Amino acid sequence: MLNPIEEGAELKLDFSKLNTAIRNCPDVIPVAVQDIDTQELLVVAYANETALKEAIKRRTAVFWSTSRNELWVKGETSGNTFDLVEIRVNCEQNSLLYRVRPRGSGMCHTRNEKGESRSGCYYRRLDFETGELENLEP
Repeated sequence: MLNPIEEGAELKLDFSKLNTAIRNCPDVIPVAVQDIDTQELLVVAYANETALKEAIKRRTAVFWSTSRNELWVKGETSGNTFDLVEIRVNCEQNSLLYRVRPRGSGMCHTRNEKGESRSGCYYRRLDFETGELENLEP
């Protein structure tokens, strides 16, 4: 069965996500993750100090899961890991950019119609005219 949030055409943005994340995990900052070779934005996640230290130590993408309130080593269960090539810090030092090299078949926890992991989480485009989401992957 398809998850309407992850697969549907109806726009249902979670405007409370940041409040929930801050309430459950007050010491996190956003982390944008970009494929260093293709420049594709793969995902936006969160890191706390522990996750950042682990990412540097392991040289792989490590985050803080705000939904599970625990360390999230990307690919630990799926096998789809990211070699951490570079970390950038924004001007206000309140967000990070992980520039990575993906290892595996994809990044996103969702799968396309062929059952393959999607390369990134930004696989739908908002249609300005209809307000619906258009799936960019088969």
